[in-house]
Amino acid sequence: MTISKLALSYNDKNVLKDVSFSFENHLCILGSNGSGKSTLAKALCGLLSYEGSIQIEEKELSDIASKQRAKLISYIPSKMESFEQFTTVEDFVLLGRYPYKESFKDYCSEDKALVYEILEELGLEEIKTNTLHELSSGQQQLTLIAQALVGQSKVLIFDEPTANLDPKNTALFVQEFKKLRQSYQTILISHDIQLASYFNDPVLFIQDKTAKLFETGFFETKNLSQAYGIKFKNENGIIGIRYD
Repeated sequence: MTISKLALSYNDKNVLKDVSFSFENHLCILGSNGSGKSTLAKALCGLLSYEGSIQIEEKELSDIASKQRAKLISYIPSKMESFEQFTTVEDFVLLGRYPYKESFKDYCSEDKALVYEILEELGLEEIKTNTLHELSSGQQQLTLIAQALVGQSKVLIFDEPTANLDPKNTALFVQEFKKLRQSYQTILISHDIQLASYFNDPVLFIQDKTAKLFETGFFETKNLSQAYGIKFKNENGIIGIRYD
């Protein structure tokens, strides 16, 4: 993806301006609360209008039809925003095939076979008939990932994927994310510095309505301290905030 002179507004307020960067494989987006990380993520998958340029496969994102965009980019939020409480896991995941269909009734046996394959891969096959409101936060996150994988898009954007997960489910997510990175281009948006440093991808840091790309070196304590305005420490590769 290549982004040039990007400007974003939300609720009539300027959120980002003059943002330019490009990446080929994986990217981590960091920044303080309210800096515009999620707004940028939604713009990158065509959910928000923008000024400037967002190109994927040398095509302008705004010129690509919505169903075609969905085949290229998937956005995975930190939690299910809203859903019909009686929708089952397998039916929710099947919706990921909609960009390839003429209607919601156009699903075939091949679509369902792909759903079952992904559910098994993510360890969700035993709860496939459960309704969404029965799921734990960890199961909901895996279900969101399953729906994105069924869509077979090329870029996966994860928006705060561990924000609502306990340590055990966070560890499970990291293992799945490691596997996905072998086959997909990924964008990880997070407040978790330790998680971001574990993958050590190039970092786009958002601050004061603009962004700076760090190809390397962002997780050095001096750079972290300068970026966030607080003191950090690194003890045996474990990054943490200095409270003293």
